[in-house]
Amino acid sequence: MQVKDIMMQDVVTVSPFATLRDALALMKKHNLKCLVVEQQDPQDAWGLITYTNILKTIVAENGDIDLINVYDVCAKPAIGVGESLDVRHVAKLMTDSIVKRVLVLDDNRLVGLVTMDDIVGTVLDLIE
Repeated sequence: MQVKDIMMQDVVTVSPFATLRDALALMKKHNLKCLVVEQQDPQDAWGLITYTNILKTIVAENGDIDLINVYDVCAKPAIGVGESLDVRHVAKLMTDSIVKRVLVLDDNRLVGLVTMDDIVGTVLDLIE
């Protein structure tokens, strides 16, 4: 099974210059735990921001969600894989790298997102 068979294609993105409040509002609106951080130019890396990144910033660093930008908190560059890669390799990459989400890229163009939940859900479907 390939990444393109399980990836989420409707990915919600956020500007790196948006505030953490803006990012949280987008997450709440779309019922998501993460957002993909947009590139600043075509050769730039993609990023990821999660609830965990935001909460650590707010709680641990006493951050103000109106003064801190997404760029200051996001993981960048985010790990990306190709859509024709076998899901087993993605699962190994994710466990070895201790990440729960990877971007799916085609020549540095965002085409999807794969989460550990997507992979586990697929495995559970196969064994039923």
